[in-house]
This record gives sequence, structure tokens and C-alpha cells, in this order.
Amino acid sequence: MKGKENKPHIGIFGRRNNGKSSLINAITGQETAIVDATAGTTTDPVRKSIEIFGIGPVVLIDTAGIDDEGPVGQKRVQKSMSVLPTIDFALIVITNREFGAPEQMLTEKFRQYDIPFLVVNNKADLQQAPTGTAPSVPFIDASAKTGEGIEEMLAEMVRLMPPSAYISHSLLGDIIGEGDTVVLVTPIDSEAPEGRLILPQVQLIRDVLDNDAVAVVLKEDKVGDWLQKNPAPRLVVTDSQMFARVARDVPEEVPLTGFSIVLAHHKGAFEQYLQGTPHLDKLQDGDRILMLESCTHLTSCEDIGRGKLPRWIQQHTGKELHFDFVSGLDELPDIGQYAMVIQCGGCMVTRRQLLNRLKPAIDRGIPVSNYGITIAYLNGIFDRAVKVWR
Repeated sequence: MKGKENKPHIGIFGRRNNGKSSLINAITGQETAIVDATAGTTTDPVRKSIEIFGIGPVVLIDTAGIDDEGPVGQKRVQKSMSVLPTIDFALIVITNREFGAPEQMLTEKFRQYDIPFLVVNNKADLQQAPTGTAPSVPFIDASAKTGEGIEEMLAEMVRLMPPSAYISHSLLGDIIGEGDTVVLVTPIDSEAPEGRLILPQVQLIRDVLDNDAVAVVLKEDKVGDWLQKNPAPRLVVTDSQMFARVARDVPEEVPLTGFSIVLAHHKGAFEQYLQGTPHLDKLQDGDRILMLESCTHLTSCEDIGRGKLPRWIQQHTGKELHFDFVSGLDELPDIGQYAMVIQCGGCMVTRRQLLNRLKPAIDRGIPVSNYGITIAYLNGIFDRAVKVWR
């Protein structure tokens, strides 16, 4: 079920001509990255999906040389640095065991984002006498050309990468068990993809089955009738847009939450969402709100993040507000201009990517919320929708 962006991301960093692209080709066993003796061959970060034994599917990101020069070169470096919030692990590629200012800068950045990393001394087959300052951190000698040290490097990557980067924990496992019934309310409207369900709905169905529970999938107009004819379920999970209607049909004693809220709890920053959401009532005329969508998709007038939710927020507050939208993992604008940040469920990104996405706002004390939690708050069922997670 993991999409490309939901796999662990491994960034490959280093100076020009240190063999970053060659190292990627050695890892993948194919000509994934362009290799050339000309310094600066790699410009924009290049991504390649592969499988690493012990981790599973990953995305390798080949970046431009960290020592690139000139106005264009500096733009390449900035582009390389922009991937830091998206990666779960990093390789620093050096040669001749030279570990200087560029590499020190990288390690400081990695520690800032809490990114585990490994230093790889490439081109070890050339057996040059070291001329620079030796790394102050553990490193592995390797050769992309001969394959020397590649297996050892991969084994060390598996050892150093935190399991949380590639092991998916259950979405509902802490509140449901074997034999429990979970009702999943999935409206089929203009936003539903033709012939299939959206990813969060599919993820929840699979998670319910993985917990040996029973998944009952209903449209919103069938919920009340089903509940009258069957024993009370352990949990009802609804599309956030149907909160008001479903809340009327589901008895108070039956736990109720939303797909987006389940993801909010699973991906992290949940406590920050709970603290930040009531700030909706403190918004003032002219305030700017940043809406973060973690997927890229075509939008319509019915789109929840760009259409309905901003309209509902303005109706709730009675204020004239301004909304900006950022899709995928695009670079964020100056976060200081926003009164609030509202993030989608994040079904298409990793936990680290989502947390790093929100980090600038959280660090500056800007309230953050989540699409589903915001909708629950606007419908007056905030406490009920998050109660199951408390």
C-alpha cells in the first residue's frame, strides 16, 4: 500500500566528483544515475526506488555536489539542501578520507533534523594517501568501481536506520482487537476516484483485517439503518466531510472518529494538533492560514483542502482570512507570516516527512491542526472525535 513518497528516503550527499552517482549505481546494480568525469554532472536531485534487504523498498536521492560554485552552483546546493526535511537517512560520500568544512556542515544539518547518517570513503581502490582531515565519525571504505565495501555499507545502513522509518505500526491496533467490528463510512461523491477508494480508506480496511477485526464499509446514508439492525460496533470511522451527518446517526456511547484523525494520530504531532485547533476561534481579519497538502492532485471546486475547508473556516470565524496552499513536498514559504498551519492526513508521506513539514511552525509557536480535527471542531464534535485517542 505504500506509495513512492511513503517509503524511507535515503539522501546521498558529498562534494563534486566524489562518486555519489557511481555509488548509487553500485547499490542499485544498474545505470540509475548519470556518471561523468565532469564536475557538477548531477544538478537537480534524482530519485530512484529500489529494495534494500533488511529495510524493504526505499527511495535513493542523488544530490548535486555540496561544494558547487557560482550563482548556478549555489542554486544546485540549495536544491540539494531542500530535500533534508524529506529524508530518513543520509550517506556522506568522501574520497581520500577527506572530511572538511562541507562535510561538517552536512553533519550539523543532519543533527538539526535528527537524521541518522553514515560516512562512506569512496574510491578506496585507488589507495591514495589521505591528504585531508580524517572523519571524526565512523566511516566505511568502499569502491563503487570494484564493489569493495558495498555489502558492508548496506549492512551498516540497516543497523543505523531507525526501524520506525520502514516498519508500519498499526493504525488502530491500540483500540481494536480480534472480532471487533469497525464501521468505515466512505461517501462516493465527486471527489471519489473512479472505480476505487481513496488511500486512507484502503489503509483502514487493511488495518482492520490485520487486527483480525471485521470491517463494515458503508455509504453515509446507510449508517443509521445498519446501526439499528446490528450490535454496536467497537468504532465508527467516517470521512471528515460527513462528521455532522454521521454524528447524528451514531449513538454517543459508540466511539466515533475520522480517517484523517486516525492518520493524524498515527503520523505524529497529534498533541500539537489538539493544542492548536482551538486557535480557530482566535483568528482575526487579515490573518493568513497555510494549508499543507502532502499529495499532488488535480483540484476542483469541491476539493476539501482548497474549497470546502477554507469556506467553512471563514463561516465559522466570521473573519476575512487569506489562505495559501502548498502541495506535495514543495518548499514552504516564510512560515512567520501565518497565524495557523493546517495539514492534511498525510497518507502519501512518511512520518518523518510530515513532522519535518510542521517543524518550522511548531518551533515558532504557530498553532497547527489537521484537516479532520479542524472539521470536527467546526462541527462541534472535537472532543468526541478525539476521545478514542485519549
